[in-house]
Amino acid sequence: MTKRVRAKYKIDRRMGENIWGRPKSPVNVRSYAPGQHGQLRKSKLSDFGLQIRAKQKLKGYYANINERQFKNIFKEAVRIKGDTSENIIGLLESRLDAFVYRAKFVPTVFAARQFINHGHIKVNGKRVNIPSFRLKTGDVVEIKEKSKNLEIVLNGQESAERDIPEYIECDTKKLTAKLIRIPKFDEVPYPVQMEPNLVVEFYSRN
Repeated sequence: MTKRVRAKYKIDRRMGENIWGRPKSPVNVRSYAPGQHGQLRKSKLSDFGLQIRAKQKLKGYYANINERQFKNIFKEAVRIKGDTSENIIGLLESRLDAFVYRAKFVPTVFAARQFINHGHIKVNGKRVNIPSFRLKTGDVVEIKEKSKNLEIVLNGQESAERDIPEYIECDTKKLTAKLIRIPKFDEVPYPVQMEPNLVVEFYSRN
């Protein structure tokens, strides 16, 4: 078992939810938290505890973004006109690693980050190796020709546990994808309930 697989399992167990909707998630078998006290009755979380949990879950979903990056996303969302919680989701979904995962170029968002780091992705014809690269509406993302037959790409294309959302236009034969629009929160196909409003409350009080 690789370090990345263990990381996904750890996040699912800590949240007590299958946040990526994967068939092999450990919470499909054991929904309680890890450790010797994991099966003990859970106490009711305070408002602050609920906010922290919402933040950890959203961060974890996007390949466990580090705290500094995530807080910067919140700050940028505040500066953008409109609803801050909607803006957070739009910024997260326009990250290159999230887009590569949504387009089913690879099987997991963790794999997407590594795939980009290794130089397998082009944006508008130019190689980009920064997972946090921000896409704009109309940008076209493609897999380099020499990388199209890699096993990780084939596994991503065959994944039946998720569909490509409507805000992404994909050519599955050419392995290209275009960002049609920045999605609204209710357009994003999260397998579990996400609460970006609680994330806003958390950072607004700290």
